[in-house]
Amino acid sequence: MTGSDILRTVHVLSVVVWVGGMAFAHFFLRPSLAVLEPPQRVRLMHAVLARFFRAVLVAATLVLVTGVWIIGARTRQVAQSGGKFQLPMDWMVMTVIGVLMIAIFGHIRFGLYARLDRAVSAADMTAGGAALASIRRWVGVNLALGLAIIAFVLLT
Repeated sequence: MTGSDILRTVHVLSVVVWVGGMAFAHFFLRPSLAVLEPPQRVRLMHAVLARFFRAVLVAATLVLVTGVWIIGARTRQVAQSGGKFQLPMDWMVMTVIGVLMIAIFGHIRFGLYARLDRAVSAADMTAGGAALASIRRWVGVNLALGLAIIAFVLLT
């Protein structure tokens, strides 16, 4: 196993944690919480998202670092053989949409989740529910983008 193999493995596993976690939360966890009263739902989602967002922060950082490293390694490899590296279309799509996903995650984690955190601390479950609704919408956007990247890369 080469260093390049390890980088690609870390890259893909980080994507799996991030996109898979969003799919789980969006399609399975959130709908299942309907059996709880609204204040319990808000508090439980607050606790779950705190853990999940810490994991996504690590995963997104690893996706970015390994992606840049892989592009840099390929660029050096082509340059050493006297060629000029041109970023393949699937890599370009992954890079652009991946950076967009990281920016959206930043908005979710440091903007919307901060709003949820303040609402839970103040026991304002109405504001907490509103923050969760915003988080759900943006997680849905990020999930769609992540699935689109995966489909595009696998189909090209």
